Amino acid sequence: MYRSFAADPRWTSWRDRYDRLDRAITGRLARAGIVVLRLGLGLVFLWFGVLKFFPGLSPAQDLATRTIEQLTLGVVGPDVSLPILAAWESLIGLGLISGRFLRATLFLFAVQMLGAATPLVLFPAETFTQFPFAPTLEGQYIIKNVVLVGAAMVIGATVRGGALVPAPVTRTADGEVSRPAAGQAGHRG
Repeated sequence: MYRSFAADPRWTSWRDRYDRLDRAITGRLARAGIVVLRLGLGLVFLWFGVLKFFPGLSPAQDLATRTIEQLTLGVVGPDVSLPILAAWESLIGLGLISGRFLRATLFLFAVQMLGAATPLVLFPAETFTQFPFAPTLEGQYIIKNVVLVGAAMVIGATVRGGALVPAPVTRTADGEVSRPAAGQAGHRG
């Protein structure tokens, strides 16, 4: 008589152990992931913001101040824009690290990201070796911000109490809550 490999008790035992381990790992990742993301993003912003308080330490300083000067039609020069940008980025960092005032922090973040992207348009000769396919180091520095924007979007999805869950919750016909095991329909592993 033919017996399915998956029905073999030895395989079932390994599959059950794997499923328990997988649930434990994904549960821990779901609980810690948003906090680690928020703290990491906050640390980066605080670090890069504080660097701008010390002229000459930030490699982005020249491009950032010229961008602000261009956007303000020359009204705001580097002597004013650099400390403002330093405080702005530091405030974003502190807001993310503390987890307080996240809506306001993420608004400041969104405005900063819009400003940070403008050199791609204002200074294409400095941000691309061959527009729009081959960015310079400065261009790469700016383009990678799309990852930071994605991180902020995930953090923003939690400001009303949302959270990451390790597995989708489904309801059976009788109203019971269930989570599919690894390998079952609906499991994305």
